[in-house]
Amino acid sequence: MIATQAEMVENKVPIPYRDQCAHLLIPLNKCRQSEFYLPWKCEIERHSYEKCEYELVMERMLQMQKIREEEAKLKQAGKQGVSVPLIPKTANA
Repeated sequence: MIATQAEMVENKVPIPYRDQCAHLLIPLNKCRQSEFYLPWKCEIERHSYEKCEYELVMERMLQMQKIREEEAKLKQAGKQGVSVPLIPKTANA
């Protein structure tokens, strides 16, 4: 359940926060405003939003790890196929 662009504009969600968790941020911000930002209020909404953000970060970390592993494999394959000559070629040869 992802919030639409119109919903995010209507609820004045800041651009950096318009991600896959914006649908949880909208009710959290409404709760915060109605409860005057008291820290012990809106705990359920805050927890669900923070859990969603955490899962997004973990997903990005796993994707980056896979990319790094693929690059390392390609680098290994490139090093094995190319042999370094013991005697370097001179510019005149």
